[in-house]
Amino acid sequence: MAGTNKLSVEKALDKLRQDDQPKSSSERLDEKSEDLGREIKRMRAQRLRLERKSSK
Repeated sequence: MAGTNKLSVEKALDKLRQDDQPKSSSERLDEKSEDLGREIKRMRAQRLRLERKSSK
């Protein structure tokens, strides 16, 4: 059997992260803003469902 190179999980993740392009701070803020917007929509929908359920 041929020798295989085994990497630790940490080293494998570091290697994968190196391939990713670094994001600018504005891109990171945009992603956070989008995530928060989706979370707000989800919470509003949940609140409306709960309000409808409690009014019955």
